[in-house]
Amino acid sequence: MSRKKGLGLVVIVAIICSVLSSFLTVIVLNNNSNLTASKTNTSATQSISINSEGKSTNVYQAVTEKAMPSVVGITTTTVSSGNMFSMATETEGVGTGIIVDSNGYILTNSHVISDGKAKSVNVLFNDGSSIDGQVLWYDSQLDLAIVKVNKTGLTPAELGDSDKVSIGDISIAIGNPLGLELQRTVTQGIISGLDRTITTENATMTGLIQTDASINSGNSGGPLLNESGQVIGINTAKTSEGESLGFAIPINQAKSIIQSVIKDGSYEKVTLGIKGYDASTYAAYAQAQGQQVTTDEGVYVAEVVSGSAAEKAGIKSGDIIVKIGDTKLTSMSDLTKSLYTYKSGNSTKIVVNRDGKEETLNVTF
Repeated sequence: MSRKKGLGLVVIVAIICSVLSSFLTVIVLNNNSNLTASKTNTSATQSISINSEGKSTNVYQAVTEKAMPSVVGITTTTVSSGNMFSMATETEGVGTGIIVDSNGYILTNSHVISDGKAKSVNVLFNDGSSIDGQVLWYDSQLDLAIVKVNKTGLTPAELGDSDKVSIGDISIAIGNPLGLELQRTVTQGIISGLDRTITTENATMTGLIQTDASINSGNSGGPLLNESGQVIGINTAKTSEGESLGFAIPINQAKSIIQSVIKDGSYEKVTLGIKGYDASTYAAYAQAQGQQVTTDEGVYVAEVVSGSAAEKAGIKSGDIIVKIGDTKLTSMSDLTKSLYTYKSGNSTKIVVNRDGKEETLNVTF
């Protein structure tokens, strides 16, 4: 009997070991499967592909290959007026541009073409050819300009949606830093900030995209691209106070202008019909005079033009415009930028601060 019990115990132990072994095998296989899947997912997020020659291509190479044919170099000559003590002199400038239409329309910065003062504008293409261009439109406050060349069959850049940009997104800049000797330089980084405000020699610029991708003076007018090779901004400035601080104008600000210039050959900006300045400037002056102010954000209305949209809407001298449509205003630059989103005949609401109370008015341009 004891011998039979011993054999039975051995059989039971063997069965238990067999079950445990099978269970452990399943766990190990699952772990290996998860590890393989993890490796696969990691590779996918790096966006690396293999071409026919067996060479790996990462996102930066893919973006560069897609966008480079749409990036141009821009050289200008500007003549400065002389006086009785000196002769007129010529100054050469270098910048970058973005082809936005196959029929020769190029987007760049206003300061690249010397805010319309450039005597000559020459455009250098990716294939090495060059041609003279004509400035069709520019705005120094927006720091945008459109140049036209007599050339067709060009490769236009794909324009993205700058409203969907998030902090931490990949950003890639292409341009001509420090001149054409370093033309079509590619730099990469991330989106470091949104809705930034900086002050340049010409104006206070608001709503800018901040990136740590290296940007220098020759990059001006070039594209800031996302990981899909879409233009999300136009590189415009680099601060002198710190490294890795570059700024770009959101591409959505330029879209309606581009469409209008291509369709009509020009862009007609609607006007509100006021003479004003930053409310912060007015507030500083008023406080120095011992006067109380209700707000230092917005646009102080110094004068209303007779017969203008502002007069018809009921805007008065002394009002502070704090909102137009859905856009909150902090400065005159904000108002200027907002007016580019409207066309003649459009209507919207304007909120003014009048004697400490907000009033909503209807304006038709």
